[in-house]
Amino acid sequence: MQQLSTGDSPAGRSRDRLSSRTRSVSRSRSRTWSAALTAGAATAALFGGLVPGAQAAGGAPEAAAANPYERGPDPTVSSIEAARGSYAVSQTSVSSLGVSGFGGGTIYYPTSTADGTFGAVAVAPGFTATQSSMAWLGPRLASQGFVVFTIDTNTTLDQPDSRGRQLLAALDYLTRSSTVRTRIDAARLGVMGHSMGGGGTLEAAKSRTSLKAAIPLTGWNTDKSWPELRTPTLVVGADGDTVAPVATHSEPFYESLPGSLDKAYLELNGATHFTPNSSNTTIAKYSISWLKRFIDDDTRFEQFLCPLPRPSLTIEEYRGSCPLG
Repeated sequence: MQQLSTGDSPAGRSRDRLSSRTRSVSRSRSRTWSAALTAGAATAALFGGLVPGAQAAGGAPEAAAANPYERGPDPTVSSIEAARGSYAVSQTSVSSLGVSGFGGGTIYYPTSTADGTFGAVAVAPGFTATQSSMAWLGPRLASQGFVVFTIDTNTTLDQPDSRGRQLLAALDYLTRSSTVRTRIDAARLGVMGHSMGGGGTLEAAKSRTSLKAAIPLTGWNTDKSWPELRTPTLVVGADGDTVAPVATHSEPFYESLPGSLDKAYLELNGATHFTPNSSNTTIAKYSISWLKRFIDDDTRFEQFLCPLPRPSLTIEEYRGSCPLG
């Protein structure tokens, strides 16, 4: 009699059928897990493209999203020297009767809201002057992507400490009560001013260290030393200034700022104390770059500040800290 192999026996055939079913189930599960892994990888790839800094499988994190405060196209020398930037601008008047702590003024702001909120800058005039003396800065800065408030002071004879307080009161009004407050990021604010308004700019930055940028323009102040400042500051002087000579005002202001602070000193060539009262391409170029770099944290504008600009027909001297922090 021929001997049956184990596989030929009924029990053996039963085990073979079981083994076959097990292999079939195993292959089915394998296909299921493979499909799931493929779907998971596709989902990860999808979200990797949507989530900044997402990490691809087995790879390095993707490049982080662009700075969320960047506003406007990539800058060029031509774009920051132009009389107007890329944004259309509207303006609204603020009566002195409806505010407290300063004398009213004019708000200039980008008309579009498509890019979200903007940083804001308050600008103070000089001794005996009104906001009209600084009006040219309003649309010029606003068209680059800022809300700008050129203010009148309580009296035209206010001193720098008073003008500093008024700049801060204007910023508070701008961010809390003004008709454009929803367009403003209250965490990204700066101050500018001419002459006593420039001295007031330093006073404001001393009092409110959360300010992101300060630009005194041919500033005047009896206080020459500012080691307390923590706000990135661009000091602008004029080589022909006889009202607030750079040797006794702008230069000591700049030199007294902390060495660890982002700071710069721009001395205009062939200029006077009143040069900031008229449209000036050099003032605008470096003010825009400074405000963009520190209010918007937009490093695209650092190229115009570092390496330090060289003397030219419009620049007598430029000092500063590079690289910027």
